[in-house]
Amino acid sequence: MDFINVIVLPNILYLFLVAGIWLAALALVSPGTGALEVLAFLAMAIVGIGTLWVPFNAWALGVIAIGVFCFGASLRFKKNGQVWLVFSAIALVFGSAFLFRGIERGPAVSPIIVIPVSLLTVGYFWIAIRQVVLAHHAMPSMDLAGLEGKVGEVRTRIDPIGSVFVDGEMWTATSAVPVDPGMHVRVIGRERLILNVEPYQEAKEA
Repeated sequence: MDFINVIVLPNILYLFLVAGIWLAALALVSPGTGALEVLAFLAMAIVGIGTLWVPFNAWALGVIAIGVFCFGASLRFKKNGQVWLVFSAIALVFGSAFLFRGIERGPAVSPIIVIPVSLLTVGYFWIAIRQVVLAHHAMPSMDLAGLEGKVGEVRTRIDPIGSVFVDGEMWTATSAVPVDPGMHVRVIGRERLILNVEPYQEAKEA
C-alpha cells in the first residue's frame, strides 16, 4: 500500500490534474453544453480526494492559482494576451509538476511522465487554446448593443436561423417567422452573437 501511495498514486493524480486543467481551459474559451465543465470538475474532484493520501505542497497551489490568473488575463486583455497565455502555461505546468510531495520533500511525480506531459501542455496552450483566444479577441469590435433597431437584408432564408447583412457585417440571425432572402429585417435583440430579427415591413405597419 505504501508503494501505491508513494509511487503510483501521485502519478495518476498528476494525470487527472493535467486533464482537469486542459478541460477547464477549453471550457473557459469555448463554453458549450457544459460537458467540459463537468468533466473538468470530476477530474479536479478526484485530485482533491487523492490529497487525503498523498501529501502536497501548498506553495504549488499558489503557483497554479497564478497560472489561473494569467489565463484569465489572457482572455480579458487583447493587448499582450499571448504573453499572459505563455505565463499561464508555464505556471500551471510548474505548479502541477510539484504539487505532490514525495520522499525528502521532492516532487512525487516521475520525470518520465512530467517532461512529455508538460511539453504537451505548453503545446496545447500555444496551438489550440491560443487560436481560440485569438478568435475571441477578433470578434467584431462594434457596440453590439447599438445593433438593436438596425435594418438589414436577409442573405439566406431564416427558418428559424439564417444569415443577415447588418451594419456592414454578416450575422447569424433568428426570427419567429420565416423570412426569405432579399427581404429586410429589423434587429429587435440578440443572444450573444445571434441576432433576433423581425420582418421590417411588418414592424412598420405595426
